[in-house]
Amino acid sequence: MSKKAILTFDEKQYEMRIVEGSEGERAIDITELRAKTGLITLDQGYGNTGSCESAITFIDGEEGILRYRGIPIEDFETTPNFVEVAWLLIFGRLPTQKEYETFADELSEHAYLDENMRLHFESFPRTAPPMAILSAMINALSCFHPELHELETAASVEVAAARLISKIRTLAAYAYRHSQGQPVIYPDPALRYVPNFLHMMFSQPYKRYACSETVRNALNLILILHADHEQNCSTSTVRMVGSSQANLFASCAAGVCALWGPLHGGANVEVLRMLAQIHGGQITPKEYVELAKKKDKGARLMGFGHRVYKNFDPRAKMLGRIAGELLPQLGRHDPLLEIARGLEEIALEDPYFIERKLYPNVDFYSGIILRAIGIPIDMFTVMFAIGRLPGWIAQWWEQRQTQVNKIARPRQIYTGNTKSHYIPITERR
Repeated sequence: MSKKAILTFDEKQYEMRIVEGSEGERAIDITELRAKTGLITLDQGYGNTGSCESAITFIDGEEGILRYRGIPIEDFETTPNFVEVAWLLIFGRLPTQKEYETFADELSEHAYLDENMRLHFESFPRTAPPMAILSAMINALSCFHPELHELETAASVEVAAARLISKIRTLAAYAYRHSQGQPVIYPDPALRYVPNFLHMMFSQPYKRYACSETVRNALNLILILHADHEQNCSTSTVRMVGSSQANLFASCAAGVCALWGPLHGGANVEVLRMLAQIHGGQITPKEYVELAKKKDKGARLMGFGHRVYKNFDPRAKMLGRIAGELLPQLGRHDPLLEIARGLEEIALEDPYFIERKLYPNVDFYSGIILRAIGIPIDMFTVMFAIGRLPGWIAQWWEQRQTQVNKIARPRQIYTGNTKSHYIPITERR
């Protein structure tokens, strides 16, 4: 017998279907609520509203669980391979050896940009925000690939995904080189995904950047941990835009714009600024934690707490381990890492943070790792976008395949003036 919820309104009862997911999550299906009762639901920020059914990513915020297509995120830590995870997210299973090699080869083959597209970078001022350039250039990319506007088969999506996932590195690297007034470095088809990106970022004419295995694994893991995270702001934006039947390029460009916001993709930048402030102000982590507990002091403990996780973000645990391994292997000492460790240790034992379930999130250590690799701070959110792109593609494609594919159109509760009449300008007071 299927379960139902009963709503009582104006002495009438209405039955609504209960939808249950594969991990036991339950939702009340309110599709016909307005038609039956004249009511809508009000949920500002959509914290209790399910916008879709999805088989891509599972999160249990209370237990600190994150899984891609059922695979725990921790399984990818030992041998991190971003390309493999991208395929998994988009196509729903791990690739065979042949599928992986073919996809990896496509990524290498299609890293180049049309030369006319490269000229677009010259029209941006050097001070242009990299995320603005990235969004604009993903949209521009669609002009050079009109054959990929209509995607109806898995094979066509594979082609489009390979183009986008490959070229976003080139777009990002070119944006950085332009901001530095440096010549662009063309992609090298002999290099795999992460080394090729770092080559385009940091190589100089006649002086090639050498990517160590340590750096390659660390950056692969960062990209994997950002690859998808259920219906967050940018992913919901991609689905919202995609619901209008907008093409994949336009939808992902919109996702970049949403990610640009400091409350979403820019959070690790704020963490680094906080750590630098503590270091420069010569106060101890304990003193800063005490300041953060007093709202009138203007100090915030950035990188703690999450909209979904009410436990330790599993990504933060992994990045904390990687940060502790990476810096010594690179022969670098970063006082910001020591401050971060101190803040984490203090906050995890402080009743104030324990009662409020404020634990480190993915942004707490990711900036320290990117900084150690040499990624400049204004490129941090761009790195997030590179990592999140496979998730956006997977979500866009999943939505396109669903039988119930309606254009997204939320309702509202109107709070403005009641009916009033136009007053000629000569009669207004």
